[in-house]
Amino acid sequence: MPIEPPPNRWDLPHPSDADEHGVAGVGADLEPGTLLAAYRAGLFPMRLGTGGPVAWWSPDPRGILPLDGLRMSRSLRRSCRRFEVRVDTAFEGVVRGCADPARPHGWIDRSFVEAYGELHRLGWAHSVETWLGDELVGGVYGVAIGGLFAGESMFHRVTDAGKAALVALVELLRGGGARLLDVQWSTPHLEALGVVEVTRERYLELLAEAIAAPLPLALRR
Repeated sequence: MPIEPPPNRWDLPHPSDADEHGVAGVGADLEPGTLLAAYRAGLFPMRLGTGGPVAWWSPDPRGILPLDGLRMSRSLRRSCRRFEVRVDTAFEGVVRGCADPARPHGWIDRSFVEAYGELHRLGWAHSVETWLGDELVGGVYGVAIGGLFAGESMFHRVTDAGKAALVALVELLRGGGARLLDVQWSTPHLEALGVVEVTRERYLELLAEAIAAPLPLALRR
């Protein structure tokens, strides 16, 4: 089971403090206790631009993927059969894949790689990976608190490898009794997979229900 770190020492903003862009506050740190307090409150960290300060975000509307609402095309179903799926065998590799500076709008720097690596070592952060033989070709990572999975980012090096990892994550969460898969923002790419938008108020209601639920068995280690 996850190990609870020392508590957060910051006065984090409330999600309702967010401006029209979704920024509720700037500053603090990326210590495990700070990150967990933020997710439990409905916030997540992201830099304000490449090299900018850490900001705490609460977008309105918020993107979520209903665990019974995943949409898969025929081609994606075929693609999923190509990959071997593993859980938590290459967490840092997935985060570094998501942090590839060649990706557009990249903002995940070394401090985030290290911070989420520590959350992973404590049992709070997880990766779902897609492999072709011995090659890591895609994956998704995020933070699990009770029945919440807060998805942070995904990547692919082979067509559909990232989507296949997301499909596997949904199946894992649905089978384990999870309640909420948070994807932060909706995009046309994610909408095609079933992501919908909810108001901040509704998200916070769903969040409270989710974090009170047990952690899915597949994420306990």
